[in-house]
Amino acid sequence: MTAGPALLDAPSRRRAGAGLRGIETVDTQEVGRSDRLALMRSGELGSVHSWELVTAVDGPGTRLTVFLSGCPLRCLYCHNPDTLAMKDGEPVLAEDLLARVARYRGIFSATGGGLTLSGGEVLMQPAFAARVLRGAKELGVHTTLDTSGFLGANATDAMLDDTDLVLLDIKSGDEDTYCRVTGRSLAPTLRFGRRLAERGVTVWVRFVLVPGLTDDPENVAAVARHAADIEAVRPGTVERVEVLPFHQMARDKWAELGRTYELDDTEPPTPEATQAVREVFRAHGLTTY
Repeated sequence: MTAGPALLDAPSRRRAGAGLRGIETVDTQEVGRSDRLALMRSGELGSVHSWELVTAVDGPGTRLTVFLSGCPLRCLYCHNPDTLAMKDGEPVLAEDLLARVARYRGIFSATGGGLTLSGGEVLMQPAFAARVLRGAKELGVHTTLDTSGFLGANATDAMLDDTDLVLLDIKSGDEDTYCRVTGRSLAPTLRFGRRLAERGVTVWVRFVLVPGLTDDPENVAAVARHAADIEAVRPGTVERVEVLPFHQMARDKWAELGRTYELDDTEPPTPEATQAVREVFRAHGLTTY
């Protein structure tokens, strides 16, 4: 992976997303349901919410980040609640998405950037993700998966071989807290993290610090231990940890969707609290931002 100044920067604010502007979508009136399902099973067709160009947010350099629709988790602080249902995305052919990726190869080369597949949960659509990743590698583009790891079993070895970096969201270190945050179990994420290390895939661990939810010292310490355990499987696997302060930028999205937002009154953590949590990870020998 190409290192550059952006690799060392803390995640910055996203630019405005482009929706699906510039990427052709499939007219569902022209393609029957059975044909659409066949195309999705083969990975030729996916359900895509949007794309955007970002810097120092979703991996090194300037990234074309593509948000796929569908997610099995129901995170209380989800900042993309409009990506939770696969039916709410637009049908996009892998070849049309890759045509957009190809247009930015010059930018990727100049900045050490590439393609990031995010969501939602990208591993809800493993066949589509695998086809796009393979195509990106054939174009010589750096590839990143942004995932909770809950559906890590959906990632084939071939898919991981086409993945240069995984942004692994460890949303809690304590099983009970993880269930409270996501409605799901932590164990699949930890299994996936160990598998990534065993296959030699570079990992950036991400942890969202939410006051009153994930900031309990024992929970933070457990996340740090989990990250250190992944690193111990193959030293050098966990290239960095990103402690991301909770924010309220998605509150309006929840309201627009008519969903109950339980964290409406939660304030972002203070800079001092965020820095203290970063020091917990550093104490485990992990490069942390």
